[in-house]
Amino acid sequence: MTMLMWQKSSYCGEGDSCVHVAATATGTVHLTESSDPTTAILHTTPTAFAALLRTAKARPAGAGAA
Repeated sequence: MTMLMWQKSSYCGEGDSCVHVAATATGTVHLTESSDPTTAILHTTPTAFAALLRTAKARPAGAGAA
């Protein structure tokens, strides 16, 4: 099994629940949350992850989905 090198989100404050991201050599992107780092791991492609980041950055803080 490949050991993942997790990186904490730069938007995470001290003590908050944080998003962690890791990528494998094959390009799969893994996402998890600091309060449950081993149980709930999402897997996605780099293209889908980039789309998620673009959407999150474009949406004003506090704005919900339409």
